[in-house]
Amino acid sequence: MSMTTRTTGIVAAVAGAAVALGAQGRARRRRLEARFPLRLPGMPLHDPFVVPDPGSGLYHLYSSNHPELTGDDAVGTMVYRSPDLLHWSLPTVVFRATPDLWAADGGWAPEVHRWRGRWYLFTTLHDEAAPLSVPVPGGYGTPVATPQHRRGTVIAAADSLLGPFEVVDPTGPVAPADFMTLDGSLFVDRRRRPWMVYAHEWLQKIDGTMEAVPLRPDLTGAAGDPVHLFKASDAGWIGREMPKPSANQIVPYITDGPQLIRLPGGALAMLWSTYEKNADQPDGTVSGGYVQTWAISPSGELAGPWEQRDPLVREDSGHGMVFRTFGGTPMLIVHRPFTNARGKLYEIALRRDGLRLGRRRDDLDGGD
Repeated sequence: MSMTTRTTGIVAAVAGAAVALGAQGRARRRRLEARFPLRLPGMPLHDPFVVPDPGSGLYHLYSSNHPELTGDDAVGTMVYRSPDLLHWSLPTVVFRATPDLWAADGGWAPEVHRWRGRWYLFTTLHDEAAPLSVPVPGGYGTPVATPQHRRGTVIAAADSLLGPFEVVDPTGPVAPADFMTLDGSLFVDRRRRPWMVYAHEWLQKIDGTMEAVPLRPDLTGAAGDPVHLFKASDAGWIGREMPKPSANQIVPYITDGPQLIRLPGGALAMLWSTYEKNADQPDGTVSGGYVQTWAISPSGELAGPWEQRDPLVREDSGHGMVFRTFGGTPMLIVHRPFTNARGKLYEIALRRDGLRLGRRRDDLDGGD
């Protein structure tokens, strides 16, 4: 066999192998896109929460149920899944509010956590037909009655990330029933004691607060009285020109979406959301956008004291949470805008002195 003939044969073999590999790659891509056809720009979601599952190799993204996507009109929670944060499955419902519950509306801010061998869903329900008895003034500059109704977080358990999740106590929310609260989040302290951190509504408090209630070891309910952590107006950047809240001149100082993160060295960070405020309208009313902000407890204790920091993301963004990719990179996901929201992704650094926002991952979330 001549050298030319041999070389031609090798080139042909390599070319054939490349064609075969290319065909296999296209086939794999078609299978991937058939199973995970969605991208973040086309995925309605609010209050996103991501759980990476090494067992399945999939990220699970939880949000309130959207019946137009799932074909299920239940009040509850749905989940998208993805192998790479780019390709996402159609959502499926993992929790439905059943008729035996104390409330049948809402299904807001779902979070899913692993605890003692099971998965636990925290989500907020409300019942507008069950008013609370003591209204507080509301509105800016004029005392008016603000209606209140039962609202709070329930805890539901399942053996799988795909549910079905069943509420552990259908008779009432975890926080006191006469509190108007939302966005409960699981936190486990240094002594391995579970807590639920939640936002106490500005509708009831005037100046919204972050609070925490200790939980029973089996997460079936509260194990003690709530503890105050901080109030929204503690963040001085919210409205430096605005008056502090009072019964006769109220600015809605809102607390939303807590998540606790242990930092290297032991300090504790809390993500939370609120509205930045400016008294820049001719009639004196307030304007300002939804923001993703944070606070730090240098002591590493839930009780604080908490120090407020400047927002991480503005642009009508918020209710974010931090998770790690399968490669170990910390990521922040937020929803933006507040209405008709979509998921937006950022890299984020967890440092001894706090959180530092990294690059925007518009290669994954599709840009604005």
